[in-house]
Amino acid sequence: MKANLVQAINMALNQEMSKDKSVILLGEDIGIDGGVFRVTEGLYQKYKDRVFDTPLAESGIVGTSIGLALNGLKPVAEIQFEGFIMPALDQLISHASRIRNRSRGAFSVPIVIRSPIGGGIHALEHHSDSPETYFVHTPGLKVVIPSRPYDAKGLLISAIRDPDPVIFFEPKKIYRAFKEEVPEKEYTIPLGKANIIQEGDDLTIITYGSWVRETLKAVEGLKYSIEIIDLRTLKPLDVKTIIDSVSRTGRCVIVHEAPKTLGLAAEIIAIINEKALLSLQAPIERVTGYDTIVPLPKLEDYYMPNTERIKKSIEKVMNF
Repeated sequence: MKANLVQAINMALNQEMSKDKSVILLGEDIGIDGGVFRVTEGLYQKYKDRVFDTPLAESGIVGTSIGLALNGLKPVAEIQFEGFIMPALDQLISHASRIRNRSRGAFSVPIVIRSPIGGGIHALEHHSDSPETYFVHTPGLKVVIPSRPYDAKGLLISAIRDPDPVIFFEPKKIYRAFKEEVPEKEYTIPLGKANIIQEGDDLTIITYGSWVRETLKAVEGLKYSIEIIDLRTLKPLDVKTIIDSVSRTGRCVIVHEAPKTLGLAAEIIAIINEKALLSLQAPIERVTGYDTIVPLPKLEDYYMPNTERIKKSIEKVMNF
């Protein structure tokens, strides 16, 4: 069936709840209202004893999820906006990410933390951030950001079945931006495996989330043969796909919305320098957000990467 990102995620949740009675949902307004973006719409009506509206207390939501997971359930917790996840950092960093190590493998925490991420909808402060680096930096957490409905369903099912905590960020900019064919049957996409969206020989572009779609727009009509990699999972990172591509093309541009300093692009550049430096024919370019707080709606478009900035970086690398 044709589905957008919201519908694909809802399908994944519905299928896993139907199959596995240990899967439960909790979060603010996710029950009767179906969540602020209606991602969980209709699930409360089908699974009333496993869909829970919570207080406005993100630390409590995640802390409760950890306790439930340690006692045999598989909580999928929704944080209403990515900027509201900060009160839960203590639970995620100090506890969820460490329990397997702390117990020397005796216990694991099979929780999924879902949250919209990023700008592009002209929202308010704390509603448009890209804080993925906090979680990528934390040992013990997996971090996933899908770029399309098909991937979102398969990746979320894999995340729910994973025995360890997974942060599942959903780019709100593309929640309803487009539809594509999403099989109604069950399928999974393995965590830690990038996807080569477009093959090419002259230059590699590495990106993820909503910027896959924008990158495809940016390269339309260009005279170069460009390979585009959608990371899909930021941690574990698919280093092999990155190195194989850059070793062949010799040029690289990395695109993400998060701030530049210590953004994922910086780590990818370091990995390329360690493993493929002698293959490079030009310095690597980054197209990122800025080291500022995301502006309020009137100025948001000046903060975000855009197709012109991507094109400019491509030309710079190609003409080095």
